[in-house]
Parts: sequence; C-alpha cells; structure tokens
Amino acid sequence: MTLRSSPLAFAIAATLLLSACGSEPAAPAGTATPPADATASAAGPDRPAGDAAGADAFIARVNQAMREEYPEQTAAQWLSQTYIGPDSATVSAKATERGLKQLGEFVEEARQYEDAGAGAQTVRALSLLKLATPMPAPKDPERLAELTRIATGLDQAYGAGTYCREVDGQQQCRQLGELEEVLADPDSSYEDQLDAWTGWRSISVPMRDDYARFVELSNEGAQAMGFADTGALWRSGYDMEPAAFQAETDRLWNQVKPLYDKLQCYTRTKLVEEYGPERGQVGDMIPAHLTGNMWAQSWGNLWPILAPYPAESGISLTPALEARREALLGERRRALGHAPSPAETMTLEREADVAIAREMTERAEDFYVSLGMPELPESFWVRSQLVKPRDRDVVCHASAWSMDFADDVRIKMCIRPIEEDFATIYHELGHVYYYIAYEGQPPLFQSGANDGFHEAIGDTIVLSMTPEYLASIDMLDAPSQSNEALINAQMKMALEKVAFLPFGLLIDRWRWGVFDGSIPPEEYNAAWWRLRAEYQGIAPPGPRGEDYFDPGAKYHVPGNTPYTRYFLAHILQFQFYRALCDAAGHEGPLHSCSFYGNEEAGRKFQAMLAHGASQPWQQTLEELTGKGELDASAILDYFQPLSDWLDQQNQGRACGWDPAATPAAAG
Repeated sequence: MTLRSSPLAFAIAATLLLSACGSEPAAPAGTATPPADATASAAGPDRPAGDAAGADAFIARVNQAMREEYPEQTAAQWLSQTYIGPDSATVSAKATERGLKQLGEFVEEARQYEDAGAGAQTVRALSLLKLATPMPAPKDPERLAELTRIATGLDQAYGAGTYCREVDGQQQCRQLGELEEVLADPDSSYEDQLDAWTGWRSISVPMRDDYARFVELSNEGAQAMGFADTGALWRSGYDMEPAAFQAETDRLWNQVKPLYDKLQCYTRTKLVEEYGPERGQVGDMIPAHLTGNMWAQSWGNLWPILAPYPAESGISLTPALEARREALLGERRRALGHAPSPAETMTLEREADVAIAREMTERAEDFYVSLGMPELPESFWVRSQLVKPRDRDVVCHASAWSMDFADDVRIKMCIRPIEEDFATIYHELGHVYYYIAYEGQPPLFQSGANDGFHEAIGDTIVLSMTPEYLASIDMLDAPSQSNEALINAQMKMALEKVAFLPFGLLIDRWRWGVFDGSIPPEEYNAAWWRLRAEYQGIAPPGPRGEDYFDPGAKYHVPGNTPYTRYFLAHILQFQFYRALCDAAGHEGPLHSCSFYGNEEAGRKFQAMLAHGASQPWQQTLEELTGKGELDASAILDYFQPLSDWLDQQNQGRACGWDPAATPAAAG
C-alpha cells in the first residue's frame, strides 16, 4: 500500500507550535544541550538570572498563552490551505508573523532560566520552547514580516501549482493530482510520463529566489537563538547532540541499505526489460520519471512491471472501493425516482464521493477503537475536509490537525476510492489519536516523543492491515497462503516502505547543506541530483541545470517541513509493530501479525502515546519495546522472505550504481 507522507500543514506557522497542526509535530520533541554561545549569554546585565520558582511560573504562563492563542493561529493556517487565495494568504501571514514574534519573545525570556536549577519537567519545557518552530524568526520586525510573507507565498504557490500546455490548439492545464495520475497509470506512454514529470517541475522554478531569501532570513533567526543555522536547530531536537543524531541516522541507513540495494537492482532490471536499455536506465540508475511516483519516493505504481508472480492473484483494494462507491451512487440514483438531469448527476456524484470518503474513514476509525481508543468526536466529521471541493483551490496533500490543544481534531484530504488513500486515512488517524492520547499533557508537551514517533503511529497500524485483517472486514476474499502470494505481498509493501528509506534521508541532507552554506544557491539543483544519485540510485531523464529548482517540486521544501522524521518513522513503525505483536501474543513470522482488536496491545500503545513529549524519547521507546535505541532489525525480519527471493533474482546481475553517471548537472 502506498504511504503518502503527509506534510506539516502548519509548517510556516508560528507561534507556540509544539503540537502539530499538520500531520506531524512542528516542534522536534526532545531536550538538547543548548549551544555553548547561547548558554553563555543566558544571563547578563540586562537579563538577570532567574530562579527555579520564576522558571516554573514562566512555563505556566507560556502554557496558558498557548491555550489562548493557538486556536487563532491554526484557524488562519487551516483557511490558507482550504481556501487558497490572496485574502487567506494575508490572514495567514499576519497570524504567523504575530505568532513568531511572540514565540521569539518567549524564547528570549526563557534564556534567563537556563541555569535556574529548576525541576526536570521545567528544564525540559524550556528546551522544547527553544525548539518550537522549524522556522526561527529574525528579531527585526520588517525582516520577520518578510519571512512570513515568503513562507506563506511558497506554501500557496505549491498548493495552486498548475502546469499548462497547448494540445490540439487548446490550452490544457493540470494540477498535481492529475499529473500524478499520468505517472501512476500503467498504460501511460513514456512520452506522457516524461511530460507530466517535467511539467510539474515547471511550477517550482519561480520559487528559487524566494527560497534562497527564506534561507537567509530563517538562518538569521536561528543564529539569534544561538544556533549555527536552521539545520543545526532542527538536529538539536532529539535528546542527543546534533552530530550524534546525524551519526545515528547514518548507522540506521547502513543497516537497511543492503536491502534497498537489492530492490533497486531488481527494479532497474525490470525497467530495462520494459523500456529498453536506452530509456529504462540512466547509466546504472533508475530514471526518476519512470517510478510511477512524482518524486520517486515510492514505486508501488510499478506493480504491473515488478510483480514477482503476475499470475498469482494479488491484493488490491481499489476495485472493492470503486465498486462500493458505484453502489452508493446507484442507491442515490434509485432514490431520485427518475433519470437525473446533468445538474442532478453532478450532485449525486458529489454525494457518492462524500459517502465513500466517510465510510473509508469510519473503517480506519474502527481499527483504533478496537484497541480501546475512543470514537472520534462529532466535530471531527463536521470540520474535516474529506474530499476535494469543486469551487476552489485547496492543498490536497493529506494532513492531520490539532486545532486547540483540546478536542478539535481534523484531517484534511481529498479522498478517492483507491487503495493508496485508504491506507493514508489509517496513517492520518494515527496523528489524530496521538493528539487525543496526550491531550492531558500541558501544551508544551503535546507533541510526539520525537517527530518520527508522530509519523510512525498510523503506519504501525497500516502494517497490521494484513490480508487476514482485510478479509475480516470484508475488503478481500479469503487470502491465499501460497509462497508466491507471500512474495507478492512483501514486494508490494517494500515498494512503499523500503523504496522510501533513502528519500527520507536525502531531503534534509540537502537542506542541511543549504542552511549551513555548503550548498550555495548557484548549486541548488546540482546538489539535489547528486544526493538523489548517491542515496537512491535515481537520475533525471535529462540535464537539469540551475535554471530549474527541482527541490521546490516536493511540498516539504517550500512548506519548510523537516523530513528526517519520515525516515525515523519508517524505522520506528517496525519496532512498534514487533513490540505490539509480542504484546498480542503473536506466534509465527512477523509479517503475518495483526493486532486488530487486541486490548493488551492497545493498552501498551495508548500508554506510550499518552506521554507525548514529557520525557526523552529513548525512555518512551524502551517502555514499549524494551530497547531505548532505534533499531532497524525489525524491518529486516519483516522482509526476510523477500530479501531471500531478491538474492535469487539478482544472481549474475551487475548491481550497484555510480552516482557520478548522471546528466543532472549538465545543461
């Protein structure tokens, strides 16, 4: 199943944003050692050192301000994403500006309490406050206003992005969803895929100068807080030193890289068989536009080419979902009592879209409820955006929102009756149930144990959506138990989970370089494609010089959402899954486990979620899994059958790739 990694809908936001209003928390949740220069300047002639009681009172005041101000901030951001236009952009930018100003003042005031000898919870809260936004604000009001205008503009430019071309004398304009469908369609020609891929990247070219200025302003804010740059601030949010965190991600990547390399080799071989050696590879790398995904971050749409056993009946939920949508439409037509007019047909189609979207969401809700979690509040159903409106532009990229540190939780999606969106709903509700579970924490602790935790919750549930589970909810017939069926199922999962792993790392590897200056603006695109080649073995179909800005064609770059969280989530979800399967008493191969309906697994899961960011993530992880460090061995256990099969398939093939063999820097 395809995971659509959801964006931080409040990424440009603002104030006091420690619980995510987007689908992941805006604040990297963790206590980091403050930079030496920040600590040294914590007190001075105009900033007297505070005492422990003063620190406690200050944190109480911040928490209260968050409860009072946060709903206005999230409402402005919600409007900016669900009613794209100049008015909502203005409201959003001004709300963000006010929020960042307030946050900056709080961060500055907090520095007097760094050596106050306060209790552990207050010390943790002070550290989290400093890491509260991925977009640190300059102190100068004019530069702060400029930063928020640029951030809002980049966000909305992506959401409204449209590629137009002339077809048979007529102007044809398509947005991201339509272009994605071209890449996902196995019947699309090579030329059509190339056109859709290059066409979407035309929307990011105008972002380039604004993004470079955004980096300057954001770094100015980070340096005012005592960090070397914005990337250093991001890496400080993991209860370890920034350099240690980067080394930790390298260690985890090296654990899983051999499995990815096997998958890359197999996939490239099949693409060459499908398109020929001139089109099916670039050097010894995979052409970016032939992966079935706009960013080559998942390869599930290549299933018709990559299926290990095509004759074996595979698992696909899309036919069942489409059939159910047609049944709902038929019910409405029959209830009408006469042949519908064109206007009535549009209304009936809309009603069927809404009905199937709600049914899919209710089915996902049922999984969480089966673990002992509460039903979603009625306001969720009233206020969420489940389908794409017909009368305006919206950001369709799926996201989950906590609006008020209380009970106003929502998701924003444009749900279609397809397997990809079905799995995405389970993912987004993972965020929602995390919000609900830690609602009792103070606002400063209403976030994930670290930002990877937030992304892993729903995906842990997706792993538990086994064929047996899907059959139990009447989404599939009784599943086959043959070895061929198992390898097919593992391949389908690996094309989403394993294929994603290097992509989950390289986005921030690029941005860390951009923020620290090792990647200057005149090398933005070249560095981007160097990293795509190094980590993924992916290359563009032709030269992509510095007149392009291909990083901006991925939401999380213009949306300023840290991305390493998604890599961490892909490690954590398998750790969580194995621990919950153990709690449920599962026996047998890991991949066959579903803990649907198991109260003991649900109890352990909820206990972890309820901690929020109130303690170091290592402690929270150990309470659930028995191990206080990240470990990718569960991924390897899960995919062991596929790994063995890939070894057989790749025998005699020249696997691996030369990252230098790419035309990206030319032109």
